[in-house]
Amino acid sequence: MQRNMEEIRNIFTSSCVEAAARKLGCSAGEMYRRMKRVGLIAGFIMPGYEALRTQSREHVTEDVLGALQIWEQKQGVTA
Repeated sequence: MQRNMEEIRNIFTSSCVEAAARKLGCSAGEMYRRMKRVGLIAGFIMPGYEALRTQSREHVTEDVLGALQIWEQKQGVTA
């Protein structure tokens, strides 16, 4: 079964959400809500797929969490 590119990007995005949640010790649902609230999924993860997918899982997780912190601070959102 061959997957289309949208499905592959969605799977990658899910893995980013889950890895970030694991790293911070929260649920994937909570992490998803945080990312969605500041636009991180549509504004960072999805457009950055091509570059992010070439990095290690640990590096991607650190990048995503770093971006989340910056985006929340810029928007005045608290976790």
